[in-house]
Amino acid sequence: MTAGCGSAPDSADTQATEPQVLRVGMDASYPPFGLQNQETKDYEGFDVDIIRAIAAEEGFAVEISNRSFDGLIPALQAREIDVAINDITITDDRRQSVDFSQPYYIAGLGVVVRADNDTIRTAEDLQGKTLGVSIGSTGEEAARKIPGADVRVFNAINEAFLEVQNGGVDAVVNDRPVNDYYIHTNQQTGVKVLPDRLTSEDYGIAVAKGNTELLTKINDALKKLKDNGEYDKIFAKWFGEQKQQ
Repeated sequence: MTAGCGSAPDSADTQATEPQVLRVGMDASYPPFGLQNQETKDYEGFDVDIIRAIAAEEGFAVEISNRSFDGLIPALQAREIDVAINDITITDDRRQSVDFSQPYYIAGLGVVVRADNDTIRTAEDLQGKTLGVSIGSTGEEAARKIPGADVRVFNAINEAFLEVQNGGVDAVVNDRPVNDYYIHTNQQTGVKVLPDRLTSEDYGIAVAKGNTELLTKINDALKKLKDNGEYDKIFAKWFGEQKQQ
């Protein structure tokens, strides 16, 4: 079997109709990808909706367990879970331990500017500009490498977003998913995200090494979700109407 099973059925007929249980591991402390609703205690987020939609396409029920991020790959290797989905970047190093689905999200560093800013359109246009970043972030690291940039460091990224909206900085350099989520959830109509990314990372769904049967089902379901428009609906729910570039 490719996934764990729930309680034993009473009869062969029940076994034929009960969906298999897909045991999903994630660290539910990474909004908007995974979080736990403090009132209902339900798991929510982009990753949660994606894996539930995949499971629905393939006839699985879903059982989510909240685990530390660094414990996800060991849990897959120990067969404690069937899949891990947690905005996990696909890397050659991780491929040595697990197998990955086709990318389901393209991440990386992005740029936020005022909605009426027509002078900054590409990464090259950031040269010589005043850039807002959060302290100690990969955005700060990247911004300091841009020729002539005046880098202003903020304790929290929302402070940088407010500063670009007020015209105090020309642009904000920060993780693209956080940019999209912040603008969408706060209805920040005074700013926009540039299509270009400074860096690009592919997120994948991880399965145990060699579990090709489950991996095939996940990839097939992902394709169906993108073809039938369900992926776009889930994306818009968490990040707004803009499409993945």
